[in-house]
Amino acid sequence: MSDWDSSQYLKFEKQRTQPARDLLVRLKAYKPHTVADIGCGPGNSTSAIAECFPNAELIGIDSSPNMIEKAKTRYPKLKFKLCDALELEGKYDLLFSNACLQWIPNHTILIPALMNKLNEKGVLAVQIPMNDEEPLFQIIQEVAAESKWGLQNVKLQLSETLTPLEYFNIFIACSSSFDMWEIKYYHNLPDHRALVDWVKGTRIRPYLDCLDKAQGIAFEDEIIERAKAVYPIQNSREVVLGFRRFFFTAVK
Repeated sequence: MSDWDSSQYLKFEKQRTQPARDLLVRLKAYKPHTVADIGCGPGNSTSAIAECFPNAELIGIDSSPNMIEKAKTRYPKLKFKLCDALELEGKYDLLFSNACLQWIPNHTILIPALMNKLNEKGVLAVQIPMNDEEPLFQIIQEVAAESKWGLQNVKLQLSETLTPLEYFNIFIACSSSFDMWEIKYYHNLPDHRALVDWVKGTRIRPYLDCLDKAQGIAFEDEIIERAKAVYPIQNSREVVLGFRRFFFTAVK
């Protein structure tokens, strides 16, 4: 599978960074000295952390070479490292992750393992998408299942989340206190093509990797045509994408 496309991701930088900023609002009372941004991507979330905690020792990590290269270029004063979440060394006062942990399997093991990387009273602060019920993603699944594309054997990157109550029971066992909440964002996008651009570097990337250029364009066009029936043009001449996100903070 190809590497993540940082340029595609950054087409919607403001929308993708907003959940990180909303999560940071919940952390204002903490004064962390050491912070790691897990799944830092092109550095937008790490930059937001640096603004919030300017005196903290901060590192952003990601398993994507493309993302780390982009982050280093955009934020040369910040520290970034190519690294998997569970390979992160040391102990931290704050482990922060914005829209990353859904790509790492076995959360019943992952969450306690991350909690063990915290100092006493340290905080694990996470945002993960829980948006599979959004019509756009159902349309993608339906289109990709059609035999004409030959995508039946495409290996998708695992996106794994548990239910909120399952996370509740994990935190009961491995934290001293925790909070969980959800926010559904409504992103105004300029047109139906932007719906495909939103998922081009993530959800449909494995499919496009298996199609030639002409097939890829046709595949995207099919998604767009079906989306037009579900996402009406608003009075602003834009379309609105709903996006549900799940948040939690857990104290060691």
